Amino acid sequence: MRISSDAEARVRLAAREAGYRPNAVSRSLRTGTSRTVGLISDAVATTAFAGHLIWGALDQARESDHLLLIAETEGDAELERELMTAMLDRGVDGLIVASMYTRAINVPAVLMEGPAVLLNAVPVGKEAIGSVVPDESGAGRSVAMALLESGYADGICLIGATPHGEGPKGSLAAVQRLQGILSVLQAAEVEIAGAVACADWQPAQGLEATRRLLAEVTPSALICFNDRLAFGAYQALADAGLDVPADVSVISFDDDPLASWVRPRLTTVALPHYALGRAAVKMLLTQREGRVRAAAEDQVQRIAMPLCVRESVRGLAADGVAGTPNISAVQLPARPRHMARPKVS
Repeated sequence: MRISSDAEARVRLAAREAGYRPNAVSRSLRTGTSRTVGLISDAVATTAFAGHLIWGALDQARESDHLLLIAETEGDAELERELMTAMLDRGVDGLIVASMYTRAINVPAVLMEGPAVLLNAVPVGKEAIGSVVPDESGAGRSVAMALLESGYADGICLIGATPHGEGPKGSLAAVQRLQGILSVLQAAEVEIAGAVACADWQPAQGLEATRRLLAEVTPSALICFNDRLAFGAYQALADAGLDVPADVSVISFDDDPLASWVRPRLTTVALPHYALGRAAVKMLLTQREGRVRAAAEDQVQRIAMPLCVRESVRGLAADGVAGTPNISAVQLPARPRHMARPKVS
């Protein structure tokens, strides 16, 4: 239907004055898109530690003129399937299934009915589904390189996993971080001086593991497989009268909010939660728009984990390490005025 520009302007003005809003459901039937994305997580939405993952997804969705619908399952597989079906029935343009911890998951058949992306997870089988995960192997390489370039060739020990693969059951982070560490140390012909595996990566396990290690060897540096283990290691080293980093250096993974509060501040590789969330939404919408095959096998995007250089590694240059960003903390983009930054405790 052709109308004059003057008539169009008068109609639009009347619509604004009347408070008219287009019906989103009706418009989706005409355009074939609802401009909505569903995100279903196990525990991400209610976990402060990973809250920036949601923040990143929200920002990317908003910038792409989409609404993000968020639901949480608390690990209930049946509820997860129900939520997937409910969102698909409501016409979302695609689904993102997010995991609190990087792991392999069984992909429900319903998830393959339309565009879908796994966030912080990979499929157990050979399902052709895109995944966005942190580059854990690259993080392991960064940690090992940081120690080597700081002059450590002897006395490097592991807390949380062993070179034989012992560690938390089903943890992809443990496997890939270990692979990265060993690839660098083996290339430099540096042997691990000692290692203690932990079934759980909490401060209490880090404390006990470090005490066991100190009873057998005198380390020069500890690689802890996450920051919570490192917090326990700090306590065990203090109890033994050892100073960090003068006697023993400590380096870790995750960049827990407390990593910059302990003393000395902990040098660690950050989980890029914000970037992960953005990348997952971008991948999903790219699939939706047909620029890449939605069913591309082995479609895994790995997001770099930046090294946060602080004070817990003796000899680590303040200007950073070769191949890693020079940062003392992970800097996130400023929030738009109308969007509050999530609290982190």
